[in-house]
Amino acid sequence: MPGLAAEFERHPGIWRGAELARTVCPGIATGFAALDAELPGGGWPCAALTEILPQHEGIGELRILGPALAQLAAQGKFIAWIAPPHLPYAPALAAAGIGLGRVLIVKTAKDSDSLWAAEQALGSAACGAVLAWPRDIRFTQLRRLQLAAEGGRCLAMLFRPPQAAREPSPAALRIALATAAGGLALSILKRRGAPLSRPILLPALSAPLVVAGNSPSLGSDTHVMDSPTSTAAAAGSLSARLALA
Repeated sequence: MPGLAAEFERHPGIWRGAELARTVCPGIATGFAALDAELPGGGWPCAALTEILPQHEGIGELRILGPALAQLAAQGKFIAWIAPPHLPYAPALAAAGIGLGRVLIVKTAKDSDSLWAAEQALGSAACGAVLAWPRDIRFTQLRRLQLAAEGGRCLAMLFRPPQAAREPSPAALRIALATAAGGLALSILKRRGAPLSRPILLPALSAPLVVAGNSPSLGSDTHVMDSPTSTAAAAGSLSARLALA
């Protein structure tokens, strides 16, 4: 059976416990070499669910995605924001290289609508990335999103509270964010491969990507979040919006 054993060795869904998993779909570079080196596929998984668990809102959970989102937008792919708690900040998106014509904002009235919209966007093959902020989500719903991400070959990012780390999840990647030494500490709670016992330290980041507003109506309050400071900034209008629900 040596031929069968060799075939198993090459299968991307099988890996040794001491190594990172191989992937069929190469990852999307995060823009941070230290992080890419610790992720299967060398970047954010493009056909699997990723959960970001920030210590608190605005710690940098969006800025770490900036380079990847800019790359996808440059390829002409849409970036869908499903019921974001705050309004994306148009000038910062443009400065980060994320074309506003590629940004779709989905406003919903309830969690079930948000989850439906996220699943549809993931499976549409029209989006390069889908960002969602579920407030209440069950394992079966997470599983549906994981399957939709696999089918759409899409970057699927869920932002969840830190206590969600205690709950089971089918997500391929789970990352907790905390501040450390004036920068950002990323702890990989789950990945396809050997566990990582130490956090990855990134320097302090700039360029806020959203401004705070009233959710879900996305009001016009203008204090900056996702930034080390709380300097006031005016929210520019986005050139593209899409309502799926």
